[in-house]
Amino acid sequence: MRQNWLALCLIATTIAACAPAGGVRTSENPFPPAGRVDIDEAVDGLIVGHRLMAVGQYELALKAYFRAAGDQGLNVDVLSALGSANLRLGRLGQAEDLLRRAIEEDEEFPAAWNNLGVVLMERGEFGEASRVFRTAFALDSGESAEIRDNLALAVAKRDNPDYVAPNNDGPQLVRRGSGRYILLDAPV
Repeated sequence: MRQNWLALCLIATTIAACAPAGGVRTSENPFPPAGRVDIDEAVDGLIVGHRLMAVGQYELALKAYFRAAGDQGLNVDVLSALGSANLRLGRLGQAEDLLRRAIEEDEEFPAAWNNLGVVLMERGEFGEASRVFRTAFALDSGESAEIRDNLALAVAKRDNPDYVAPNNDGPQLVRRGSGRYILLDAPV
């Protein structure tokens, strides 16, 4: 009895192994279709990186931004995004270098100025940070509440380094477009 059952399993396995692997998956053919899928257009690395930053996946965002750099080159948006991701990862020196390069590319890019100001705040350089935020505020024509709040915080910290913002709100990162990243200070 056991030999019959074993022989039946062996036959079923052999038949399954001989079945074609291609074609459309149906109830008669449980195998996935053969062939390859060609993707004509990949999702923009900047978009992917921005979404990853929004959910706190900074290392993955950095990789997406590097992919964007490979596709688009090191333009102002990519440099600013790379700087912001490095800032969130605590790599202040790299973040500052990248954001300064972004400003060299486009001196009228308020998000890069703002994010450079955030780096300077993190380094405790409140005087330079207030100057940088003032530039970002002027370039933005005062339209961004985040930049205005960052400027006010930098001026307050410059005048009194022990100042703690209400609700312990820290400086905020911004980017071109409708999204924003928030950089929170640790509670005091």
